[in-house]
Parts: sequence; C-alpha cells; structure tokens
Amino acid sequence: MRRFDSDPRLQFSFQIGKKTARRNLGEGGSCTPRGSRLVAAGIPHRAEGRAIRSTDVENFQHSRRVKQAIVTLDMEGVLTPEIWIAVADKTGIPELRRTTRDEPDYDKLMRGRLKLLDRHGLKLSDIQSVIGSLSPLPGGREFLDELRSLVQVVILSDTFEQFAEPFLRQLGRPTLLCHRLVVEKDRIVNYQLRIPEQKQKAVAAFKLMNYRVIAAGDSFNDTAMLTEADVGFLFHAPATVQQQFPQFSAVDDYPGLLKLIKKELAKS
Repeated sequence: MRRFDSDPRLQFSFQIGKKTARRNLGEGGSCTPRGSRLVAAGIPHRAEGRAIRSTDVENFQHSRRVKQAIVTLDMEGVLTPEIWIAVADKTGIPELRRTTRDEPDYDKLMRGRLKLLDRHGLKLSDIQSVIGSLSPLPGGREFLDELRSLVQVVILSDTFEQFAEPFLRQLGRPTLLCHRLVVEKDRIVNYQLRIPEQKQKAVAAFKLMNYRVIAAGDSFNDTAMLTEADVGFLFHAPATVQQQFPQFSAVDDYPGLLKLIKKELAKS
C-alpha cells in the first residue's frame, strides 16, 4: 500500500508569513490549512508565493454576487412572422392559423396541424417554400443586432430546425434552440421535442450557471420561460395572454422592449 507521507500529491503546503509548513493527510489530528479551506470553498489561492490577502476573498465574493446577464427571446411573433399563419394564408387552409397565442396545449396544437397537413397533402417542401418567401418582422434584425452588441442572446423557440434556416440566415445566425420534425419522403409524420418545457428548462440551466436571465416572448408557450427568468416581458402579446399574465410588463414595439432590457442590464 502506498504511504501517505511518501506521496507529495497528498500533501498540503501553505505559507504563514515567511515560513512554509508542510503537513500530510496521514498524520494524526485534523489538518486543514487555510489554503485548502479556501479551495474547498471555491476561492482561488496560491500555495506558494505571496500570502493570501483579505482583498482576494472580497474580490471573489464580489464576483459571486455580480451575475453576467443573458437574454432569451422567442422567435415567431417577436423577431419573425408566425410561420403557420403564413402557410395558412398561402394555402387557403384557415385552420392552420391557430397558434400558441390561441392554444396553450402545444401537443394538441401540433397533432391538429399534422392531421391538416395529411388531409390536404401538404409536404415539408411546400411549407419551406412559403418560409423562404418570408422576412423578419420590420425592425427585427436591427433590434437583434443592437441587443447582441450589448449582451449574449439565445433564441428559445418551439419552431423546428427544418423551418428555421431561412430566418437564421436573415437574422445574422443567432443561437437558436428548437425542436425537430420527423419526415419521411417529404411528408411530416411526427415531431420531436428537444425536451418537454425546453424554454423553461433552458432558462433554469442558465440560472444554475450564475446568469441573470432576461426573457421576452409573446404567447402562452413563453410564459413558463418568463416565469422562470429573473425578469420577463411580453412583446406584442394578444390581450388574452396579457390578461392571464398581468405580472409581466407588456410592450408593443422594439424601442420599448430595448429600453426595458437595457434598464435590467444596468442592474447586472
């Protein structure tokens, strides 16, 4: 068996004034040098060289208090037109105009859409053709560009990878987390969620990483994200959403939303 006192990796060293004491884990009694206690607490130190100053600890504690901010945004209705409404208008199928602004149950909404696509023989390529003719909402690219110059931005959307590409290209390729369609020979047969409640869980994960999260969305499916965030805003949300979630400040234009976000960034 390897002796503790023969293995330098199991030894602690720390400086007290100008003297360096060396202790090992195999000796009797408690041995917890100040440096090792700081490491255990996550506070950086130098075992050799200068002694630890009180300002080292103060600076580290200050860094724990001041969180880096991150902004999460919905895509459709905030930066881009609603894809399904555009498809409904193009194909003349009014039932496809129903969105998460109208139906809080996302699975019920998508199952209804899949049935409509199958009934009318609409393929993925048909929908992609419609999306390719769309542009971001007026002012959306400029708003996003300015926001990204100030803070990291992640788009959390319940759209699908196969739908998003034209918009990502026009928006300067921001980071997008979304879902995926199951396609067989150009026919959409199902959909795969990234994870259930991905918007809320993504925000929760950012908070675990010590981010202060500022979120904005427009629909029922955004409210879990807004609730989880440190602060949430409704952007151009319908009256039904605003009435059910009055705790979120609501704005209808990009200058107003940018002003609210900048105010929160000043607190970070």
